[in-house]
Amino acid sequence: MIQKNIDKLIVGAALVAATSVIVPIAKSTLRPLLANGLTAGEGLLNRARSYVQIAKEEVEDIVAEAQFERMKKQLDKEISSMENHYANGARSD
Repeated sequence: MIQKNIDKLIVGAALVAATSVIVPIAKSTLRPLLANGLTAGEGLLNRARSYVQIAKEEVEDIVAEAQFERMKKQLDKEISSMENHYANGARSD
């Protein structure tokens, strides 16, 4: 039982000593990696925003074209109706 406690104490002391050496090395190694990761993430985010903007513009164009076609058909229908009205009115005179 005492031997297990001594083993745990030695392992714990070794981990504390190793941590004091490993943490500065890890910080100096991970900091540039984190900065590069953030830069890459920002680039991806900007690219995604660009794609969303392009898709939005495409949808707006499709909607505008559909509205124009609907308006054109309605106008053609009204013109045709007016032509028929005047053609029938001219005959009855």
